[in-house]
Amino acid sequence: MQSSRRAISERRIASKKRSKRRKYSGACEMKILNSTMKAVEPPQSLKFARFSLQYTEIESKINNRLESWEPKFGGHQSLEEREQSFVANDQKLNCGFVKGPKGYPSTGFDLAEDDATYIATCHIAVISCIFGNSDRLRSPMGKTVSRISRKNVCFVMFVDDITLQTLSSEGHMPDRMSYIGIWRIVVVKNLPYTDMRRVGKIPKLLAHRLFHNARYSIWLDSKLRLQLDPLLVLEYFLWRKGHEYAISNHYDRHCVWEEVAQNKKLNKYNHTIIDQQFAFYQADGLTRFNPFDSQKLLPSNVPEGSFIVREHTPMSNLFSCLWFNEVERFTPRDQLSFAYTYHKLRRINPTTPFYFTMFKDCERRKIAKLFRHRSEESRRYMMIGQEAE
Repeated sequence: MQSSRRAISERRIASKKRSKRRKYSGACEMKILNSTMKAVEPPQSLKFARFSLQYTEIESKINNRLESWEPKFGGHQSLEEREQSFVANDQKLNCGFVKGPKGYPSTGFDLAEDDATYIATCHIAVISCIFGNSDRLRSPMGKTVSRISRKNVCFVMFVDDITLQTLSSEGHMPDRMSYIGIWRIVVVKNLPYTDMRRVGKIPKLLAHRLFHNARYSIWLDSKLRLQLDPLLVLEYFLWRKGHEYAISNHYDRHCVWEEVAQNKKLNKYNHTIIDQQFAFYQADGLTRFNPFDSQKLLPSNVPEGSFIVREHTPMSNLFSCLWFNEVERFTPRDQLSFAYTYHKLRRINPTTPFYFTMFKDCERRKIAKLFRHRSEESRRYMMIGQEAE
């Protein structure tokens, strides 16, 4: 009996120690508008860089020497093509959704025609996804979303078949218009990757490819619940100071060296591939983050990444394509490739402006409430059950 109590006590102490590691930043003072009527969408800004981006639609290079060759969703990009893609000028680059030549099967992320038609009508999109049944469906609370936003903003949740089945079994059945509450449920067929994290990077980083007529998008991880009207989000992070891309810093880690160590410590991905990616980046100029450097471009080299606010400008779209290509080439741990991609883009284009802002994590936490993943819930309930015994 005593040994059982001692074990329970030790687990509780360990749990408290784990919680102390979460070094959240302090409270934030946010001067958010008190009405969406005051949030006025600005005209196209003349200060944003202007150039034309086109995207590889069909794979043209087939390696006939390889019998196992097959088309990839991200395409087959050479290192030379990758290097050229960082130049901010008129260009055609790989950015997902690359189809195979005639006769080859789809490379994936297939949408129903009515869903594609709906997405094409969106001017502002709030986007999230649940693949592999990893999370519960979370809708904004109460009157968070104003009437004007309900009328003018698309809320799109991408899911796969297994997630839809689970949601339906829990009583969340889409209506005749494919809605569950405020979310338009879009079922993705033929997922391009077996790793659900990598699949999730498609709507996260390639919003401009999916919502090709939208001017703005807000990415929200499925573990978050939005607590502020989308128009007020856009006004606060983009319109007020003329930014085109906004993401929060990490609550604890600021250097990629720390992020690499943490990923390996928690076995987030294959260590060998992480080491290869990290060595590649160091050889191409990635350096340690120095918080005391007065010339640093960012307040942190590690983003939190669960909440992204974008205007679909050429520089914003180019950065998103480049970031996705790193996720496609190396690991789906996008925090490992963020700093390298951003700094390389800025280094290669010193005279091309990119109005990018990294805001405080405490601001993100005020705007979006964090919940556990389903798998984390299961582990927690299991621990509680063990303690009860």
